[in-house]
Amino acid sequence: MSNLENPSVQRVCKALTQAGSPSEVIELSETARSAQDAADSIGTELGSIVKSLVFAVDGKPVMALVAGDRQCNTEALATALGFEGKAKRADPDLVREATGFAIGGGHVLHVVCDMTIAADNAVFGQTGPIVGSF
Repeated sequence: MSNLENPSVQRVCKALTQAGSPSEVIELSETARSAQDAADSIGTELGSIVKSLVFAVDGKPVMALVAGDRQCNTEALATALGFEGKAKRADPDLVREATGFAIGGGHVLHVVCDMTIAADNAVFGQTGPIVGSF
């Protein structure tokens, strides 16, 4: 079965169509389980890849959009968003509950939930979602 037939991929495709987006979902020939894999697969610099990282702050999900060549400063994340408490990586159950997808199984622009998103000068320059980690 092609990854393009995966129900999670189909949800992203449907959301793009419903939003009137001209973006296409493509399937990579190589894995994209890391930002470096994704950059290598499409022949771009690591910094042009945007990682969507889900954290928990006081049990609430928070998504940080981080350039592929950077790391999220979890000590500063909660403070930057005006939250009390510390940010820690969300467990797989919280990620699925908050985003509707397993870790690595959905595109950041398809997140439809009540979640705070933190991004430091994010620019979405890709032409569409790229399937690689489903």
